[in-house]
Amino acid sequence: MSGRKNLVITLSLVLSVSIVASALAVMLVSCHYGKLQYDLLNAVCGEVLEQEPEAEQIIAAALKEYTNGNSDGIVGRNILSELGYRSSDFLNADYQYHALFVMIGFLTGVFLFAAAFLYRNKTEAARIQALAEYLEQVNMGKAVILSSSGEDMFSKLEDEIYKTVTYLYQTKDAAVQTKNDFAENLSNIAHQLKTPITAISLSVQTMKKEYGTKHLEQIQKQLLRLTHLEEALLLLSRLDAGTLALQKEEIDVFTVLVLAADNLQELLMKFNVSVDIPELGEMAIIADLDWTMEAVINLMKNCMEHNAGGTIYCSYEQNPLYTEILIYDEGHGFAKEDIPHLFERFYRGQNASEGGIGIGLALAKEIIERQNGTIRAKNMPTGGACFEIRFYCH
Repeated sequence: MSGRKNLVITLSLVLSVSIVASALAVMLVSCHYGKLQYDLLNAVCGEVLEQEPEAEQIIAAALKEYTNGNSDGIVGRNILSELGYRSSDFLNADYQYHALFVMIGFLTGVFLFAAAFLYRNKTEAARIQALAEYLEQVNMGKAVILSSSGEDMFSKLEDEIYKTVTYLYQTKDAAVQTKNDFAENLSNIAHQLKTPITAISLSVQTMKKEYGTKHLEQIQKQLLRLTHLEEALLLLSRLDAGTLALQKEEIDVFTVLVLAADNLQELLMKFNVSVDIPELGEMAIIADLDWTMEAVINLMKNCMEHNAGGTIYCSYEQNPLYTEILIYDEGHGFAKEDIPHLFERFYRGQNASEGGIGIGLALAKEIIERQNGTIRAKNMPTGGACFEIRFYCH
């Protein structure tokens, strides 16, 4: 709503009030004019009757010829009132016209006032709706530049919204750029690690042939750890850069769990840990089979490392909202102070296994959340650590 529209509305309001005031003035003047006529005629008739008392019937007949109805009024001796006349009887058609004009003016004023009021409300509502739709577009990431609609009571709000949205876009662009830079640097570091790791690995193999394996086993162990770190950094850089392609297909939960356990078979045998995966019927989720299996492997591995000689249990169920998967063990569970930080990158809890780098759980969380899922860690009421995964249907 521009300044010109505001001026039009103001003028309409003023005009409406003016018309109503004019109508009232016309009505008052008309009534006063009728009263003057009445008083004048009353005085004339009184004077005539004072001079010629027998002319009363003649005057009454003459007045009756031009008017209808009766009332009262007093001026000196109120002759007309005594004869049954009142001031309105002498206005004739003029009084009716005046009343008609007054009514038309009043209704016109009321109509203009109501129209101006409704127009103002409608334009304000449209303005608010436009700003609300713009903010909805901003939330959806589809907003265009907010165009100015003129000076009005919403102009200040419009300016502040524009500045806030502009700042948010700039902040978002800066954050995205920072994230991309971080992902690129992470990828560069991982690639730089690859060269010395390969060189050291070749040297260790040569030294094994010449000097035995007593001290070289420790070196090889650290090399394996560095290799895992390099692979994890590359994967993290792909996740951060958004270049990790996740397929969306229907996969069976039981199949994912069994494949994950099969890939851990050697480690499970080493730790003397078994995995219990019940068949609970076909339950499908929309996810990437390989990467979902990778996430489950990391969760099972965590349970295995803190549950030597025990069993890893799996259970799953489905409802109209989500599919829930539980992976839990018989160990001592998580330390209470570790639970809020378990999925942070490079975080290692109090009972972390030797040689771990603190990335497995963070990777599992990233993979699951990118597939419309959630994951949280908790302790079972009977003891043991538990990972609760939910894949939502919508």
